[in-house]
Amino acid sequence: MSQILLIEDDKLLGEGLSEYLKQHGFSCQWLSNTKSIEKHWYRADLVILDRQLTEGDSINFLPQWLMLKALPVIILTAKIDVEQRVEGLMAGAKDYVLKPFSHQELLARIYAQLRPLGDSTICYQQVEIDVSNRAVTDSGCSIDLKPKEFQLLLMLVQNQGRVFHREELLNKIWGYQAFPTTRTVDNHVLRLRQKIPNLQIETLRGVGYRLVKDI
Repeated sequence: MSQILLIEDDKLLGEGLSEYLKQHGFSCQWLSNTKSIEKHWYRADLVILDRQLTEGDSINFLPQWLMLKALPVIILTAKIDVEQRVEGLMAGAKDYVLKPFSHQELLARIYAQLRPLGDSTICYQQVEIDVSNRAVTDSGCSIDLKPKEFQLLLMLVQNQGRVFHREELLNKIWGYQAFPTTRTVDNHVLRLRQKIPNLQIETLRGVGYRLVKDI
């Protein structure tokens, strides 16, 4: 039985949706706030997250929650602005459902996210990345990466051969507001090179970086 974590501060919607999911074979934990979210996040297989909570915009908290455990997250929102939906997807959400919505549509989206995706391990030369557990090894040796280092590694490996401008990496991984200088990207690339010798990251002077394709 899949465990669904529902975070919704609207009592009527939360109770109704929780009961609906239980009727369709899911175990559902409904939270009206984020006070005990860490305990329940670890147990979940999928998260349904209201965009606007009493504590504020949930997108601001999502990256740190995903560091606890990588989970598919479906955002519930009344906001229809494209840029705001893109913000949620860039923060780590997998899907968006606009309010008001039909329970049947949400159910279909849940099934789509829980569908088995196969092997979650990505290989690059002697480097192995376990995406689900955020674990990395190089030639069989475990590599300790900080969260942003892991995100940068994953982006490069999943887009081998593509040139990334420093500004693009800064925006996608850190956000301009948090880190206003591209030296942040340079420092993280330097640490990846030091920690993972088999990672072939090329510097394009005045432009950015790319990972040499694994042939």
